[in-house]
Amino acid sequence: MQTFHDIPGLQRTLANARRQGKTIAFVPTMGNLHQGHITLVEKAKELAEVVVVSVFVNPMQFDRPDDLARYPRTLENDQQLLEGKADFLFTPNVGTLYPAGLDEQSSVFVPGLSELLEGASRPGHFKGVSTVVSKLFNIVQPDIACFGEKDFQQLAIIRKMVIDLNYPITIVGVPTVRAEDGVALSSRNGYLTEAERLQAVELSQTMHWMAEHLSQGEKELATLISRAEERLRCRGWQPDGIAICDADTLMPLTDKSRKAIILMAAWLGKARLIDNQQVILPIA
Repeated sequence: MQTFHDIPGLQRTLANARRQGKTIAFVPTMGNLHQGHITLVEKAKELAEVVVVSVFVNPMQFDRPDDLARYPRTLENDQQLLEGKADFLFTPNVGTLYPAGLDEQSSVFVPGLSELLEGASRPGHFKGVSTVVSKLFNIVQPDIACFGEKDFQQLAIIRKMVIDLNYPITIVGVPTVRAEDGVALSSRNGYLTEAERLQAVELSQTMHWMAEHLSQGEKELATLISRAEERLRCRGWQPDGIAICDADTLMPLTDKSRKAIILMAAWLGKARLIDNQQVILPIA
């Protein structure tokens, strides 16, 4: 695996791969890699001849300076995990991607989807995500890009951005990777204490409990959400946004909705964790 810190070096190398007719798959990450990321890389390897992974902690998408400051930087370990799996690793610094500074940086904003749900509770977050992903797409110019379905709303936003801006890129969503107890793998799980990690399973269990009610035809969504929030509070969590939406539009369910998405966000200690589950709705 070859590592690049600069844009021109990476682009020259990828241009040579394109001249050879090779397809390129891209996996953007913020590092602190775990098996969930590696699954994305393995999927990319299935789909293309050349795999590029980026590691960049993007300051534009953090809404709290303290969260940005403590986000784990584990580049050496990330490189070891990727060895033999990715062909190229791109690790720019902030000055490389934002040479004029964040205040002077042109931005990409996906209206509608970026303002709902997680976007409403974290203003500016998705603008930061879509901006950096757009820049990385322009740098790498991949044929395929792989994203995890754990960040369901983010994936929907990237899909819309690619359509709206006419990027010739196929976006591939990869199912959430979970630990044996059902906890979704996340870099933020590292913020949990040993005792909190044992409690972490309650988020997915509450989500599955909600899914069971939905699949059985539950219509009182506000009541279901309220009961789920109370269930989490009783188990030491602080809910930070639970929603049930149409999985195709992220809008409220209608009589025409056939598939729902449960979106979970909650604090456990110093960690804000998210999860989601799709549910096939019964036909009335």
